[in-house]
Amino acid sequence: MGRNNVGVIGAGQMGTGIVEVCAEAGFDVYFMDIDADKLAQALSIVHDNLAKKVEKGKLSAQYAEAARARITTGADYDGFRDAHIVIEAAVEDEAVKKSILKSLCPVLPKDAIIGTNTSTLSITRLAAMSDRPGRFLGTHFMNPVPKMELVELIRGIATDEDTYRELHDFATHLGKIPISAEDFPAFVVNRILMPMINEAIYTLYEGVGSVESIDTAMRLGTHHPMGPLELADFIGLDTCLGVMHTLHDGLSDSKYRPCPLLVKYVEAGWLGRKTDRGFYDYSTDKPIPTR
Repeated sequence: MGRNNVGVIGAGQMGTGIVEVCAEAGFDVYFMDIDADKLAQALSIVHDNLAKKVEKGKLSAQYAEAARARITTGADYDGFRDAHIVIEAAVEDEAVKKSILKSLCPVLPKDAIIGTNTSTLSITRLAAMSDRPGRFLGTHFMNPVPKMELVELIRGIATDEDTYRELHDFATHLGKIPISAEDFPAFVVNRILMPMINEAIYTLYEGVGSVESIDTAMRLGTHHPMGPLELADFIGLDTCLGVMHTLHDGLSDSKYRPCPLLVKYVEAGWLGRKTDRGFYDYSTDKPIPTR
C-alpha cells in the first residue's frame, strides 16, 4: 500500500474535481466508474482544466503533463488494491453507496481509509456498512472542487482520531482548508445554506420580492457573490429539495419544511442550470427571471 496512492469512485462533477486536485497535488490516482463513457468525459474535463491552468501561467506544461500521467482509470475495484485513501463520490443515494462499500472493502488494504463525499447522509450509518468504521470519515468537498477552498471533515461515532488527523493532513496537502463538523443532518455548510435558500424561495412564493429583487438584495446587501435563487439554480433545485427533506426528516423541526414552490419547480423538471430552467431561464445568452 503506497501512501501516495489515492482512489476516487464516481465520475460526476464532484469526483472529477477531486481527481483533478489530487493529481495536481502529486498523488497517484485510480479513478473508477462503471460507466466508461462518463469516465472518458470526466478525464477529458480534467485534462482541459489542467491545460487552462498552463495557459494562465498557473502550472508549467511539464507539471500538467506529469499530473495527467498520475491518473489511471478503470471500471473495476481491483485498482484500489494499493490505495491508502479512497474517496467515494457517487450519487447521493444510500443504497448505491452501500453497494459500493460492499465491493470496495474486500480489495482494500486493511489500514486504508475510506472517505465519503456525502453532503447529507449519516457518516455513522455509512461507516457501519463498511468493514472499518474506525477508518471511515466524511470528506465533503465543495463544488466546484478545484476552486473552493473548504473541505468539511465529519467523524462518525466510531471514527478513530488518527483517521481524522490523516485526512486533515491530506486535505491540507491538496491546498484545502479543512473544518471539523459533527455527524448531524447536512453538517455545517448545508445546514446553514439550504434553509437560507429555502427562505429566499418562501420570500418569492409569498410575493415579498421578485427573483431579481431577492437576488439583488442579497448580492448588494450582504456581498454574497450570487443571489440565493441564482445559487439554487447553480446547485440544482432537486439537490436543494433533497437537503431540505434530510433536515426536515432528520431534525423533525417545522422550520426546515421545504417551500411548496421549490417542490413545484422540481415536479415540473425545472431544476436550474442543468435543465436550462429554474428561477431563471438559461436558454438565451442572458438568464431571464421566470417569475
